[in-house]
Amino acid sequence: MAWTYLLIAAAFEVQWAITMKYTEGFSKLWPSVFCVIGMVISVYFLALSQKTLPVGTSYAVWTGLGAVGTATLGMILFNEPRDVARVLCIGLIVAGVLGLKMFTKLPA
Repeated sequence: MAWTYLLIAAAFEVQWAITMKYTEGFSKLWPSVFCVIGMVISVYFLALSQKTLPVGTSYAVWTGLGAVGTATLGMILFNEPRDVARVLCIGLIVAGVLGLKMFTKLPA
């Protein structure tokens, strides 16, 4: 369940990061409300994942997947650059996350 919690946490990290763009510096009420709700949910599921996973692994995966998701949606929603170097760097983050998943031993 810990990895499932971590994926949920990462999804909500992406949600609040993207929603933050729409808050316009937290000057718009509803985008700000959705942003803060996403933050709370994200951190809650991160905390649940850390009951089992090492803190370094869970935090690195959370931020890594959040960065990948946010960068990808930034390219789609906000027409951010899609150059080869940027995509390769995002791929390196994915490789790091997969490596952490493959080499993290859970307690018995």
